[in-house]
Amino acid sequence: MLINLFRLSEYIKDKIASYFYKKKMIFCGRNVRLKPSTSVYFGLENLSIGNDVSIPRFAHIFCTEAPLTIGNKVVFGPAPIIVTGNHRIDVVGKFIVDSIEKLPENDKEVIIEDDVWVGANVTILMGVIIGRGSVIAAGCVVNKSCPPYSIIGGIPSKVLKFRFTVNEIINHELILYPMEKRLKKDELEKTRRLYE
Repeated sequence: MLINLFRLSEYIKDKIASYFYKKKMIFCGRNVRLKPSTSVYFGLENLSIGNDVSIPRFAHIFCTEAPLTIGNKVVFGPAPIIVTGNHRIDVVGKFIVDSIEKLPENDKEVIIEDDVWVGANVTILMGVIIGRGSVIAAGCVVNKSCPPYSIIGGIPSKVLKFRFTVNEIINHELILYPMEKRLKKDELEKTRRLYE
């Protein structure tokens, strides 16, 4: 009984807080679920989320001066951390915490494209683009961009393999995306060669 009351209380808090959080975002699509009662969000005015996204409990989303864009149908495991900025560490005569002036390279946009699965306890750092259809292994620290339909893992992250062959991607996208949004075969093949 007590557990059910706690869950009901958390649900109500999340519904109310989510309404206000979504209003502060650059864009928030349909069917977006947040858990503000158990998560930390900073810089909502730099956050965009597409349709059908659920950000789970214990998320830490830090949008500094650079934006974070999350595409459509993105799945997150528990406790993701996403950070679009960093502290300056190059100022002589100041403690790091006192160096509040930032350089352009201290804040870089993070983009998570459509149809991405981010595993549990993943950290995504500034300047990263996660390609459409990718899978990020649990516990991974993503510090560099990854191509579409890749499976990445490790600390730091690296491409482990690809979900589909190029022809399978073409067929997959034929079913799911309108022509103008489909990835081109020659671009996929060119990218693939970089990781073979």
